[in-house]
Amino acid sequence: IKAARVDDFVRVVIPDSHGAHIDPAAMGAFLDDLKALDPHEIVMLGDHVDCGGFLALHHTLGYVPETSYTYEDDISSANAFLDEIQRAAPHARIHYIEGNHEARVEKWCIAQTLRNGRESEGMRLRNAPEFLLRLKERGISYYRRAERYHDLPVPGTIKLGKTFFAHEPGRGGRPEQYAQRFGGCLIYGHEHRARGAVIRTVAAGEIGAWCPGTLAVQQPFYFHTNLTDHSHGHLVQIVAKSGGFLSINVPIINGVSHLRPLLGRRA
Repeated sequence: IKAARVDDFVRVVIPDSHGAHIDPAAMGAFLDDLKALDPHEIVMLGDHVDCGGFLALHHTLGYVPETSYTYEDDISSANAFLDEIQRAAPHARIHYIEGNHEARVEKWCIAQTLRNGRESEGMRLRNAPEFLLRLKERGISYYRRAERYHDLPVPGTIKLGKTFFAHEPGRGGRPEQYAQRFGGCLIYGHEHRARGAVIRTVAAGEIGAWCPGTLAVQQPFYFHTNLTDHSHGHLVQIVAKSGGFLSINVPIINGVSHLRPLLGRRA
């Protein structure tokens, strides 16, 4: 898929990948798509580091394999993924929105320093994914969960052109509810399920909201014996000079991207 005119461009949106818990086959299929698309812009929706183990003491571990997790491995996996992203899309400007999992590190720093502000910030500067992933050195823009951007009334949310991007726009809502709440088009993460909806309002006309799914393993331990409805995928936006766009939720099933036919490749 290529933009038809010089002023048009392609934007790729990457859903939750969860560091050491990324699914290798889904990641490989996504990176193949990314290289073929050569996008102008990339938005990472957050939770690209899992921050489990000691950073998630509010969760009770129930299985021995869960105890093998280390934050070092987590950061190493996320760094490797970022290396591959930048290798596959060397011309793309990248935006990284902090998710609730990356935010666990800040909470941990506050707890360890007994809520001392200066020491909490010092700990954050040494331990947060933002710095261990060398995002500034990579030229990646990072948007913190506690800060507001682009004159928006909610933190951790950005707006690029006619689309809002957020990690977690609410809890338990449906895409059409999120579109209504934002009063515009929204792409979000957190849910690990590919879905979307378009609605029509008096004030904004036709608007929609989309979640691309996840690149993490589909059956995490915390679901025990319950089958999840998590789905692998990513999202492609083809953006026109006018700001209008086409959003495509791209499914990745059993390690195969279903964008392949549009890219002229065999499944």
